[in-house]
Amino acid sequence: MLRTVKGHYKDGRIDLYEKPLLKESDVIITFLNSEVTGAIDLQARGITKEMAQDLRNRLRSSEDDWNAEGMELYDKI
Repeated sequence: MLRTVKGHYKDGRIDLYEKPLLKESDVIITFLNSEVTGAIDLQARGITKEMAQDLRNRLRSSEDDWNAEGMELYDKI
């Protein structure tokens, strides 16, 4: 039986977000590149979903400016 458990790798250590219900098993570790998935691991950065939503709400008023024509030039700075 296969079981998938998410976790976070940092400085040679893997911390699992939940404890698997088994005593011993071989594992295969797949590293997810956030640049590929587009996902940001909020928990690993100490940010709750509520904090992220609050920040998103406060920055929403600037969205039109960020998406204005020509603003992509700032992405290269």
